Amino acid sequence: MELYVNDEKLDVTLENEKTVGDVLKSFQQTCEQYNMATVAIKLDGKQIAAEIFDNTAALSITDTTKIELTVISQKAVEESFNSLHKIFLDLAEQLEQVPVELQSGKDSIAHKTIADLADALDKFCHTTTLLALFPQVYNGFKIKGKPLADFFSDLSAVLGDFKKALESKDTVSIGDLAEYEIRPRLQAIAESIDEVSHGNCYE
Repeated sequence: MELYVNDEKLDVTLENEKTVGDVLKSFQQTCEQYNMATVAIKLDGKQIAAEIFDNTAALSITDTTKIELTVISQKAVEESFNSLHKIFLDLAEQLEQVPVELQSGKDSIAHKTIADLADALDKFCHTTTLLALFPQVYNGFKIKGKPLADFFSDLSAVLGDFKKALESKDTVSIGDLAEYEIRPRLQAIAESIDEVSHGNCYE
């Protein structure tokens, strides 16, 4: 059997492991000791989806079995998450200038801010999915008392209106949405990240 972790081959010796599931269980115990979690599994070059995991786990280990695991550490998630604090605060300030920039012919600057906002929200969504891997730290994480699903549902509606305003070049609506709807939500995200970093995310 060959075992790769983050593309690095490990020198492993099987003890009582007979199946793929045995190997994964043993590796998971090691991960927990080092505050790490597995985020992707490949068996013999094939990505293993959740719906076929049980069947895959029951397969016997052979000399030619190749298991490739992608793992992430709690520290890496924390660093990625905490880096978003300043990004969202900066974007909150930059958004205030978008209507002025559009009115004064500085469209490229305004469009960059909007693109940066989209990138930051995409990174935030990706990072928050990783939080679930470390419930001992991030269990109960909310934004302004709202579960993430509810917060993003509200934000999506606002961003939809913002997109329509941009398409119609309605600078009044753009300004109102940026200042009174999007900006406070970005600040709320930043505040919640700050609370988590200080260990205050629990109810």
